[in-house]
Amino acid sequence: MAKSLLGSALKDVTVDKGIVGGAPNSQAPYLALGHLYFESVAEFQNAFGPHAEKIMADTPNYTNTQPVIQICEIQ
Repeated sequence: MAKSLLGSALKDVTVDKGIVGGAPNSQAPYLALGHLYFESVAEFQNAFGPHAEKIMADTPNYTNTQPVIQICEIQ
């Protein structure tokens, strides 16, 4: 759904599944990490903003945890 709503502004998507923490046999701090790639923060805001409510409302279909959003720059 996100791919179709965000359109061509969305350059790529990856998902990481947490399997273990940093210490042996420890629980991963996150169940999953979703990475959505955009050319800029403005591109993200313009694409995500109008659909944020619909996308976030779909979250309970995948998890019972509260998502955390962080915007990063790839070096």
